[in-house]
Amino acid sequence: MTKIAPWEPPLASTELDHLVASLDRLRTTFRWKADGLDSAGLAQHVGVSALTLGGLLKHLAAVEDTTFRWKLAGQHPGEMWQPETWRENDTELLSAVDDTPEQLYAAWDGAVARSRERLAEALEAGGLDQPGNDGDGDGHHVSLRRLLFDLIEEYGRHTGHADLLREVVDGRVGEDPPLDWRPVSGAPLTWIRQW
Repeated sequence: MTKIAPWEPPLASTELDHLVASLDRLRTTFRWKADGLDSAGLAQHVGVSALTLGGLLKHLAAVEDTTFRWKLAGQHPGEMWQPETWRENDTELLSAVDDTPEQLYAAWDGAVARSRERLAEALEAGGLDQPGNDGDGDGHHVSLRRLLFDLIEEYGRHTGHADLLREVVDGRVGEDPPLDWRPVSGAPLTWIRQW
């Protein structure tokens, strides 16, 4: 029998199990691509693009915090973020030049931990069909299911960016982390199943 990576979604389960596990697999793959880098590695970009792994760590931390606080619950995502200005100025989301590797890894690790906790609380309170705060202005509100799909899409897009950026930094390639991978920087990924 082939050993299945601890971050792989179940082979067969519920919609909710597959959504959450798919998100966690993308989170894990993204974190592997961004792991163990110094300031220079986190600041590396490709061609004229301003995207960096450090910027993506910061951006995805903001997305994690805003998804389940701002969009779902209508609460400010925390003092680190100013989402009310993001439409006019996305520099906060893309620039990490003033942040240390320790700050960037801590921001992402902390945001993911908070998101996982907030998601669990939301699911317990109302399931995937519960309406969130975010809407279209005409009384239609986003569901928790839609927020999960949006977060999966966001990670899918940026994990692809991370593939290219990490290859430029040190040649790391591959779709999945090695089976025994654990982060060398930041906090441990607590959702990875242990063998």
